[in-house]
Amino acid sequence: MKQRYIRDYQLSEDARLALGDRTLIMAILNVTPDSFSDGGQHNSVDKALQHAERLIAEGADIIDIGGESTRPGFTPISVEEELARVLPVIEALRQHFPHIPLSIDTYKSQTAAAALAAGAHIINDVWCLQYDGLMAEVAARFSCPLIISHNREQASYQNVVKDVASDLQRSVDQALAAGVRSENIWLDPGIGFAKNYEQNLLVHAHLDVIQDLGFPVLLGTSRKRFIRDTLQVEAGEAGEGTLASNIIGIMQGCQILRVHDVSAMKKAAMLADAILLQRLHTKEQ
Repeated sequence: MKQRYIRDYQLSEDARLALGDRTLIMAILNVTPDSFSDGGQHNSVDKALQHAERLIAEGADIIDIGGESTRPGFTPISVEEELARVLPVIEALRQHFPHIPLSIDTYKSQTAAAALAAGAHIINDVWCLQYDGLMAEVAARFSCPLIISHNREQASYQNVVKDVASDLQRSVDQALAAGVRSENIWLDPGIGFAKNYEQNLLVHAHLDVIQDLGFPVLLGTSRKRFIRDTLQVEAGEAGEGTLASNIIGIMQGCQILRVHDVSAMKKAAMLADAILLQRLHTKEQ
């Protein structure tokens, strides 16, 4: 069992997050019309609240709110349009579920800052801090957890595992230089971003290399194309593949899973945690 990083975050008066005792489940809440799996299903405040209530009842530890699709070939939108989608949802979630940590899934520093001011607690930057040079400064100013997800313009690598780790380390150094505290940094290998089928599998097979950088690792493979292509299924039928991916990730040291299907992933993570904990106790005897 890989080392687990133990950290306790008091994110607001009501919202607390304990990292280390068990695998945390980050539930995906897309308020977009065009996300690859659930676009248009939750893009109103009422629909988003109903879906969030179900995700929380199923065991979500964090709700990740995205207002712009980042699927391959997505159409970028303005900061203003992104904020018009996410701010009402963040404000409503804080009002109805004040104890639930919220993350904002964005690569724009203006969106991140406005979302945090409205009540979000965590930044989830899918562009590795490279799209917007001010993102790290926003994270430092709000002293919030920052998820650095790997991405590149092109899927061109000498050694994809080493290069992904090197890219992430460079972004970590950038965050630290901007004043982000090391305990607030989480890493995401960015599976599905700027990687072809074989590269995604290689990075997934070596997640321990990312974990060895010294920060908690989040895995976000839910319903992604490499799973669908392997199983020859559509997004709605990729649950079993996502489950397999997540269990392998936990075994390699991942501590947060970003998922669509909370109930199944929560139960699987609970069992994996229990088995790995017994293994750890056996080794210590």
